[in-house]
Amino acid sequence: MIDLIKPSGLPIHWDSAKERIVCGENMEPADCQPAVRCRIDMQGILYDPEAKELNELYYMYRGLSLADDSSSIKAAGLRYDITAIRPGTISGEFVKTVGHYHPEKTGTGFTWPEVYEVLFGRAHYLLQRHRPDRPDQLESVFLITARPGDKVLIPPGFGHITTNPGDDFLIMSNWVAEGFSSLYEPIKQMKGGAYFELKINEVSEFIPNSHYPQLPLLKRCPVTPVEEFKLITGLPLYSVFKENNEVFRFLTHPEEYTEVFNNYLRVLTSS
Repeated sequence: MIDLIKPSGLPIHWDSAKERIVCGENMEPADCQPAVRCRIDMQGILYDPEAKELNELYYMYRGLSLADDSSSIKAAGLRYDITAIRPGTISGEFVKTVGHYHPEKTGTGFTWPEVYEVLFGRAHYLLQRHRPDRPDQLESVFLITARPGDKVLIPPGFGHITTNPGDDFLIMSNWVAEGFSSLYEPIKQMKGGAYFELKINEVSEFIPNSHYPQLPLLKRCPVTPVEEFKLITGLPLYSVFKENNEVFRFLTHPEEYTEVFNNYLRVLTSS
């Protein structure tokens, strides 16, 4: 068992033998069962579309909370999830999520943001932004490496893919606004994200996706704390919500935080 109580702020563990999250008492949903993403769900966006290795790739636990907090989370218009991504490679490509963009919050010009937190393992977050109505034309691509306790903000306008480059499971949490559907089609249309991460001679290599006619250089960025949103390494996101859920208003009202998002992007661009 891997204790996730301290990093998450919740009574949860990772059962390494069963490869499942184990929830303590007073958790919702009570059965704590994940949705499972399998290789067949991802064959259109893999580096090798004919890959046969592995089957179950990652597990998504949506809408987790302490039972006492469920009403306040719902009232805030939020959802807390945990995702566990297995280690390994598929025809040399590290296991990753399908990847998606977020739709626009109607009438604001802003797409919904999201925030991630690594609870266990190591993560590579690939963030990419395309030109309006042109998913094949990318303006920028960032890579952020995150470790336990780190927070990664997905700002408005960006799609994202998470890769597990480590030797053990990657377990991460996220907060996001409830009630919208992610957009998977732009990345599926391009048969994957901007770059594929492959294990070549025991080293991680990023291979450009040739289905994009042109690609910006991959910019590697450090984890960037955002103090205005309490996105600080070592401070569990669930505990932040418990202390003051207004801190996460940026997830439901992104149009009110233009300056903070712009400052964040300036730091990523200049790093």
